[in-house]
Amino acid sequence: MNIPNKITVSRICLIPVFMIVILFDFGWGTMELFGAEMPINHFVGAIIFILASITDWVDGYYARKYNLVTNMGKFLDPLADKLLVSAAFILLVELGLAPAWIVILIISREFAVTGLRLILAGQGEVVAANQLGKIKTWAQIVAISALFLHNTIFALMGIPFDDIALYVALFFTVWSGWDYFYLNRRVLLDSK
Repeated sequence: MNIPNKITVSRICLIPVFMIVILFDFGWGTMELFGAEMPINHFVGAIIFILASITDWVDGYYARKYNLVTNMGKFLDPLADKLLVSAAFILLVELGLAPAWIVILIISREFAVTGLRLILAGQGEVVAANQLGKIKTWAQIVAISALFLHNTIFALMGIPFDDIALYVALFFTVWSGWDYFYLNRRVLLDSK
């Protein structure tokens, strides 16, 4: 297992840590940060989530720079993203910070694309994430971070950035899902 793949695996390992910090009350209390009041565990969880998300850029950069792109990495990297983002969105619903219908659409897209990836893998094709998929991932990361940070900074200006970011993430999630299926429609059409 090369270094980029180890970084990807570390992202997966951070998911339970992130979940424990968010879900369990450690008695840390609350804090105010740039106009937003939030439980300290949400702040710490957001930092863990952001650090885990940054590893997505680090492993990809390292793999491309040193020519360490592998089929395992092409499979593990988007899987790690989906696991991290899905866990975060489910936690946001649990905490009442995101509407369930948006999270259901986002996670449904992730399952559908993963299913299509499995079909392609069964035919010997491993498809790396395209640019639209990467924009979708970063839009989701920004939205999740803003929601866990209770709209920090933007709360001072009265701008619901966290909600806007969530709808932008939903838009790119649906668009990139449609694009992924459209580009690989031959697989579905050939399976009649």
